[in-house]
Amino acid sequence: MIPIALLHLCDSLFPIGAFGYSDGLEAATASGAVRTPDDLREWLDTCLDESVGRVEGPAVHRAWLAFAQRDWPTLDRLDQELTAMRPSASARHSSRAMGAQLLTTWHALHPDRNLQQLLDRTRLNKRGIALPVAFGSACADIGVDGRDAATAFAYTRLASVMSASMRLMPIGQTKAHQQLAAVLARVPAVVDQLIKLEALEAFAPAQDIALMTQPHLPSRLFRS
Repeated sequence: MIPIALLHLCDSLFPIGAFGYSDGLEAATASGAVRTPDDLREWLDTCLDESVGRVEGPAVHRAWLAFAQRDWPTLDRLDQELTAMRPSASARHSSRAMGAQLLTTWHALHPDRNLQQLLDRTRLNKRGIALPVAFGSACADIGVDGRDAATAFAYTRLASVMSASMRLMPIGQTKAHQQLAAVLARVPAVVDQLIKLEALEAFAPAQDIALMTQPHLPSRLFRS
């Protein structure tokens, strides 16, 4: 049974500021790269297959395992590797800002000495903590299974992109959720594969370019 606390962590109301980020979708819609529902579906597929499936999802699973084993050096290295793999400064900043907020809020709701130790390390480096590392650690703290943690993270990331799309594109709620349901149906298979990955991988050039373009838009709704 999935813990109620995990549903709370995945809720869009959970205060990590995710509503302020589009993961480059705003720049992609502004340039015309994403204009139609079909374009959006391709964008979502890339988010799942490349961002979640090869980088962030495996990082969640590894962070879950490291936190469960109280392996702080591995968590530090994982955080640094994730940050180094992001070519966009705005993406690096947004991930660490949301990760730090998640960890701080989660510890306030579920006080734990191991979470406190991770928070202390995060505050010591003064850079925050990458969102997948914070998410995986929070899940391990409440005893969520590692596969469920990766699945839940995939949902939060895809739902966040879909939420942004409804503010950026002429797409209704029903059509948007049809798109989301279709890509969510593929999540279990992607999670099966990401758990087996031996190393983090990153190759999503269109999204990276959109993320690097985002700060230079004449006007914008989102930070990234």
